[in-house]
Amino acid sequence: MQERFSYARPVNVAEAVRLLNDPSARSRVLAGGTDLVLLMKEERDICDRVVDITLLPEMHQIRREGERVIIGAGANFSEIVESPLVIETAPVLAAACHSVGATQVRNMGTLGGNVANAAACADSLPALVCLDAVAHALTLDGPLEWAVSDLVVRPNQTKLPPGALLTALSYTIPIEGSRSVFLKLGRRNAMAISRLTVAALGRVDAAGKVAEVRLVPGSATPQIRRFPRAEAVLLGQIPMLALCQEAARVAVAEMTEITGRRWSSEFKEPALESMVTRALAQVFGL
Repeated sequence: MQERFSYARPVNVAEAVRLLNDPSARSRVLAGGTDLVLLMKEERDICDRVVDITLLPEMHQIRREGERVIIGAGANFSEIVESPLVIETAPVLAAACHSVGATQVRNMGTLGGNVANAAACADSLPALVCLDAVAHALTLDGPLEWAVSDLVVRPNQTKLPPGALLTALSYTIPIEGSRSVFLKLGRRNAMAISRLTVAALGRVDAAGKVAEVRLVPGSATPQIRRFPRAEAVLLGQIPMLALCQEAARVAVAEMTEITGRRWSSEFKEPALESMVTRALAQVFGL
């Protein structure tokens, strides 16, 4: 009798990619399973084999190479939250990962899964885009990489080709003196799906003027992206609360220009203005 469903546990990343490209089965990656298990309950024929990468050590590594930090795509949120390297170099990412679900979810859910599933409310995506992070994948033809902001095309859609395995996310360590923050707004205080998030990073120069600012709202536009016009309000200026408020108003205008006015605009516009103001004020110590 032919198997209706099978389970495979590869011994390394190369074998995982080979299994994902095996034409004899429709395979899906099992990393944390927090999304896949729910999806399989809704769509029972979504695959006939799972390829379990949860025990591959290289998929959990968090390491520094020169001025870059590389995080294995199989690292779960708890591993990232507890990583001294991430806490030191990218507190915005540590905060975003800490905001995901409850402890049980953070112990299972993975950074790579959060990126590959590309949910509109994925908490890690604004932080990764704010860090100008790069996604690394492996295919049968070799490695591929994209900026995370380019990889995620729209909610639940990425440029990952069929059979590719997302192996790592990496970012360049922000320049010394940079500060970052992640804010999340949900329907309740705990275990809430994001209705809006904001990731922000910035630093001032020796003269006290803004030398760099990055602003990335989440759950605000179809593609997670920086808001350059809002950033430009602060660049080269001495940071003041009034400037943060102006940048927030410009951010709202950018969001509306991209999405148009929708049923949620009445809520999201004032919420985003408030969150951007608060995030930028925290980044610049106002």
